[in-house]
Amino acid sequence: MSLPRAQARVDLAAIERNCMRLRGELKGETQLCAVVKANGYGHGVLPCARAALKGGASWLAVASLEEAREVRQALDTRLLIMGPLCADELEQALGLNVEVVLWRERHVQRAQQLAAAAGVRARVHIKLDSGMGRLGCKDPQEASRAAAAAIAASDVDLAGVMTHFATADEPAGEFFKEQLERFSSWAQPIKRSHPQLVVHAANSAATLRCPRAHFDMVRCGIAIYGLDPFGEDPLERRLEPALELSSRVAEVKRYQPGESAGYGRRFFAERETHLAVLPIGYGDGWRRGLSNNAQVLIGGRSYPLVGTISMDSLTVDLGPAADAVSMCGSEAVLIGKQGTQRITAEQVARALDTINYEVTCGLTPRVTRVYDRHDGVEGVDAP
Repeated sequence: MSLPRAQARVDLAAIERNCMRLRGELKGETQLCAVVKANGYGHGVLPCARAALKGGASWLAVASLEEAREVRQALDTRLLIMGPLCADELEQALGLNVEVVLWRERHVQRAQQLAAAAGVRARVHIKLDSGMGRLGCKDPQEASRAAAAAIAASDVDLAGVMTHFATADEPAGEFFKEQLERFSSWAQPIKRSHPQLVVHAANSAATLRCPRAHFDMVRCGIAIYGLDPFGEDPLERRLEPALELSSRVAEVKRYQPGESAGYGRRFFAERETHLAVLPIGYGDGWRRGLSNNAQVLIGGRSYPLVGTISMDSLTVDLGPAADAVSMCGSEAVLIGKQGTQRITAEQVARALDTINYEVTCGLTPRVTRVYDRHDGVEGVDAP
């Protein structure tokens, strides 16, 4: 059986174990919300959502109405849309029995009107912008008025209060502590008056960094997929990368010194060598910025990616050994493990001067997702 041209193999058991490991950070009745937006960070939304729930998540979160609709059609669990919704989207969201994020009194009034007209209850979370500078109300008093409006509205339930950290993944910074104090001083009085509220703030980095930020629920995204929110080695935090990206060697060619390969002739052979052609490129999400700037595992060894990455293919320098020709048809791993060698999404991100989130989210639909289960990876203790 021939190998696929571009395949992301996702270990659902690893996602389950990552969720169990994250739940091990939590005390008491603190809940885990698994963030499955952006097609499960490129891993596949529904299989990953099911795995996260199996691993102990009790909530799911997405960014948009379309994402919520896809999840709701398949799963009956508490579901939060974290992104902004226009009036039409808000009406549809309420019909899906999902929870929404609001931050101004007029938002609450609109939710009240739509809920009353539809004969449903709107479950809302009021967001304080404690320093991220995006969605949410910057003024705590104004945010409190929005919360009070939700409490007073006849067809609205104030389900939660929330914020989002800007620098939780920067352990040396002080701004995280400032945000935490700002949010806590606003949220805790509301919680004391309305103990049924879910107070939540922590992303993956804050969950692993600061128990004080856990409150009633944490919202973990990147870590449930086994990627390190701090951009280092996931194994050092007992996280299991769930995704392996692979292709195959479609061709091997012998090159003489001075011969070039790829658009723009950005690679010239300095010695007699062999180049492997892999049928994967930036059309699959393997970014052009990795030209002459990445490694690929073939036959249990690491080889340099050379030349310009094109839309559908890239080239790898196999060296001068005569047996290089026999590698035609072999599996090539771009993220993952082969033999004793390993390439992480974090390493790829550093080569691109970006973050691991972007590496996996950028994998396009042309990459086939395949799901399986493995017992565990070497170097990671069971939760």
